[in-house]
Amino acid sequence: MLSDKPSFDPSVLARWLDGVLGGTASDIEVAAVAGGASNLTYRVRRGDRLFALRCATAHRNDPTANTMRREMTLLEALGASAIPHARLIAKDEDGAVLGAPFILSEWIDGFSPKAPLAPGFRGADSAQALAWNMTDALATIASEDYQRLGLDGFGKPVGFLERQVDRWLMQLERAQSRSLDGLEELCCALRDARPQTQRTALIHGDFQFINVMFAPDAPPRLAAVIDWETATIGDPLLDLGWMLAGWQEKGEPPTHASYMDWTDMPSRAAVSERYANATGLDVSGINYYIALALFKLATIMEGWYFQYVNGRSTLPAHGMMETMVPDMIRRARGFAATI
Repeated sequence: MLSDKPSFDPSVLARWLDGVLGGTASDIEVAAVAGGASNLTYRVRRGDRLFALRCATAHRNDPTANTMRREMTLLEALGASAIPHARLIAKDEDGAVLGAPFILSEWIDGFSPKAPLAPGFRGADSAQALAWNMTDALATIASEDYQRLGLDGFGKPVGFLERQVDRWLMQLERAQSRSLDGLEELCCALRDARPQTQRTALIHGDFQFINVMFAPDAPPRLAAVIDWETATIGDPLLDLGWMLAGWQEKGEPPTHASYMDWTDMPSRAAVSERYANATGLDVSGINYYIALALFKLATIMEGWYFQYVNGRSTLPAHGMMETMVPDMIRRARGFAATI
């Protein structure tokens, strides 16, 4: 949903764009785009060109500014890759123009898949194409040489998988208002069955259907992977586990990714096999990564519930975490039991 209420003076942006892009364009239009809470996103029309502008939410020293700078670094690096993404056009690292750092990238025409899909994207063939496009894009991310892209210092790959359980437990302890049945058993299982990382690679961190854009015309074609703010360097199978953690097979209850129509989608096993063929990675232990992803999601969502029960959030979705988090832990334990 678009709104004509940017948090800055469009004329200031217009003057800056004249200097960066050349020429003079008096007919600039800026509209806020509904999306994530971490950063603000705007659609910018300058003459006959469209851009996306992502801006940190507050002043230049706010923590979101650091996230924005990381995304700048990543988008610059992706320009030398085969990963589908929105091409970086320009950036303001210190917030001198609008009061907060921002990124200007190409506008990706298309949609993030959510039910109900447009008529041209329904049916078994389209469902399979959506899934294969997602899988192939994820395999491309995992197969890129992050060092060649200049991302050698972008994350802390040494001990990445070993840190995960305790790191997210520490976050949970800061925002937990209740006892969660099965959590301790899940953590023990994740520590005891932890596999060896096969490859260190760039990982997106939140790879799912709402964080990709498909071209507007059928048949399905993935145009760009978006929202890279949680990207780092680590074990790429966690990205696959994250995607499959929300996957719903026939006869299964709804998952946290119930925004998607899972009818006619291929199985988790089929997706894993395609990913393995594209990357050369062994996916026989993927249930570990699905369980780890669900554990991580549970800790994040319990933080939302903590905000809700303490009166810091009134969002009904956060209140729903009362039952969703325990369900997620039970589901994680189910995958962990098959490791």
